Amino acid sequence: MAPHDRTPPSDASGTPGASDASDASELVDFAVDLTTQEVLRRAQVMAALGPDWDPMEVLLGEEAAYDLLYSGLDAQQQRLYDDLVAAGVLPARGDGRAAA
Repeated sequence: MAPHDRTPPSDASGTPGASDASDASELVDFAVDLTTQEVLRRAQVMAALGPDWDPMEVLLGEEAAYDLLYSGLDAQQQRLYDDLVAAGVLPARGDGRAAA
């Protein structure tokens, strides 16, 4: 953080921080640069994932898990699934029906 040129307001006695009510609504510039911490966080995440991490394989695995989750639904479950898709709670999958 860079230091600011502004000093806190003072009253006639020279006491810092003491001022009249009109100064109370004045905004103070405050900035924090998190770039270094974000770069470090991303580097640590990638190191934790390791060199063998394949994002496409992970995505395909998630899709297969969703297909399995919504497969073999009975009529009542299928109606509930369709209602949730229509309400936008679940994304539509394939032809709009749960996998058989």
